[in-house]
Amino acid sequence: MLPGVKVQDLKKNVDERGFFAEIMRQDWRELLGDDTIVQANLSYSFPGMIRAWHRHNRGQVDYFIVLSGSIKISAYDDSPGSLTRGQLDEVVVSGERLQVVRIPGNYWHGTKTVGDKPSLTVYCVNRLYDVKSPDEDRRPWNDPTIVDVRTSKPHDWNQPPHK
Repeated sequence: MLPGVKVQDLKKNVDERGFFAEIMRQDWRELLGDDTIVQANLSYSFPGMIRAWHRHNRGQVDYFIVLSGSIKISAYDDSPGSLTRGQLDEVVVSGERLQVVRIPGNYWHGTKTVGDKPSLTVYCVNRLYDVKSPDEDRRPWNDPTIVDVRTSKPHDWNQPPHK
């Protein structure tokens, strides 16, 4: 995986009422490193919806937790001189298996709701959103210049993940 991209399983504590799960803890240093979560957001997306591509240049890191439905998260490195330049990572996450996915903001990244159900995703960030000066660069979801060096083809959101 790209440096800094991490996936951590979350523990469901199941009983006769349902389940409880901790989705983020300050003492999860292996996942968070030096980050501190300062904002949590909720995203609901219809089946097939693509939210891509964007990146953050001021150090924002995103932590995605899918509560229901399924999403494919893609991250792409186009940093000049990077050893992972052209690498594209994908992971599919669902509410059936609770996980948190860490995406460093310097990578272009986005999501697609896969399957026939809407997705409900909580995502936490380590920087507050500034409406007057957003920390976001954007590209079209179907930008043909996002080419995976492993396939030599532009990223296709409709293809299954490489893994």
